[in-house]
Amino acid sequence: MENKFRMYNTLTREVGTLIPNEDGKIAMYTCGPTVYHFAHIGNLRSYIMEDVLEKTLRFIGYDVKRVMNITDVGHLSSDADTGEDKMLKGAKREHKTVMEVAQFYTDAFFSDCKKLNIKRPDVVEPATNCIAEFIHMIEVLLEKGYAYQAGGNVYFDTTKLEDYFVFSSAVEKEQLQVGVRDDVEEDTNKKSKNDFVLWFTKSKFEDQALKWDSPWGVGYPGWHIECSCISLKHLGEHMDIHCGGVDNIFPHHTNEIAQSEAYLGHKWCNNWFHVHHLNDKSGKMSKSKGDFLTVSLLEEKGYNPLVYRLFCLQSHYRKPLEFSYEVLDNMTVAYNKLAKTIAKLSDEGEVDQAAYDLYRRKFEDALCNDLNTSMAITVIYDLLKADINDKTKRKLIGDFDYVLSLDLLAAAEATKESAAVDTELEQFIQEKIAERAQAKKAKDFATADAIRDELLAKGVAIKDTREGVVWELV
Repeated sequence: MENKFRMYNTLTREVGTLIPNEDGKIAMYTCGPTVYHFAHIGNLRSYIMEDVLEKTLRFIGYDVKRVMNITDVGHLSSDADTGEDKMLKGAKREHKTVMEVAQFYTDAFFSDCKKLNIKRPDVVEPATNCIAEFIHMIEVLLEKGYAYQAGGNVYFDTTKLEDYFVFSSAVEKEQLQVGVRDDVEEDTNKKSKNDFVLWFTKSKFEDQALKWDSPWGVGYPGWHIECSCISLKHLGEHMDIHCGGVDNIFPHHTNEIAQSEAYLGHKWCNNWFHVHHLNDKSGKMSKSKGDFLTVSLLEEKGYNPLVYRLFCLQSHYRKPLEFSYEVLDNMTVAYNKLAKTIAKLSDEGEVDQAAYDLYRRKFEDALCNDLNTSMAITVIYDLLKADINDKTKRKLIGDFDYVLSLDLLAAAEATKESAAVDTELEQFIQEKIAERAQAKKAKDFATADAIRDELLAKGVAIKDTREGVVWELV
């Protein structure tokens, strides 16, 4: 099939045409959540954009298989090899077992995804399902001379690679300097400070909750190895797209490439897709700050989660995005206005195929230009203003929403129903005000008061003024 999708590849640092390993098929991997706490909306920005990427590829005709891991062991509180295991940290905080915490926050993550219309990947694999695969890969790396044992642990030897810093040497080297980052401590077991842990034994944590027998002693896997093994298990030796947030680039994705290609002996993944941070006025959103924004918190404040999705789509995934409630208020107005405009479209007549093809091509062109979702939404606004029939517009909006997943037609129908309810309610209120006026004229104040109470029970407050009776919803 024609390969027309162009995307920025973090590995080559340029926009290029996506050419899959197998014609018409895409093997896609997403770094999943570490399920020790709720996902914050910054985490979910990445998953929204990865969802749009997958749906775009399906929309233009690719057969996509997407795999996601669930990190339920091995991720330390530093993304390097220092600090406390995040899962154990969550278990201590909530006085639960690690697996209870993992199941609760896995369910919470997918509940949030559902609210945001993020499609569940074809394969979701917890790290704890793949201990045998991890051990096998480590054994092969030891046999090939890419790994070594020290201090009870097994490390990957980065000095055996021609270029460990595959994404951006200067940036990655600077990030790893001990002392540059507060959360990096020097591990004296390492031959080189760039080396990373493949397997921890009890020499690291005596109280580790999850541990398994291995050829190197009782212990548990390092964080980085899980994605390599899970992707190989479900996608094979060649992957087309690997996704994640920009904070995954180093050290996580750098380490994945190192161990995977050392294990395989050939190029592993051709394209790397990274989504930039969501910031607030104080900087990058992070769980380490304590309070953080979740989908549930947005709902409690009265926001539709799909308004947040629209907010993310209005910006390019490779640009940092700044969140504020003021911006979300403006986005709510835009979403509701769009729904009202669509609600006015008739569903009668025939689809104008020439107009349909023209606007579908415009929509595809926007998305195939490095996933320009903002331009794709502009195509919808241009379509609504275009001189073509309503049936064609509705058909196109329904098709476009497969990718955007904003429930635009459903929101439009809800707008119609709301308008009908408003009309009926207003008619009811006016009838009751008239009845109350008659009761007061007849000095039947008990009935007049009863009508006031009846309206109040329906959320309507009335007030007598010199200009007459006025009402408001309360």
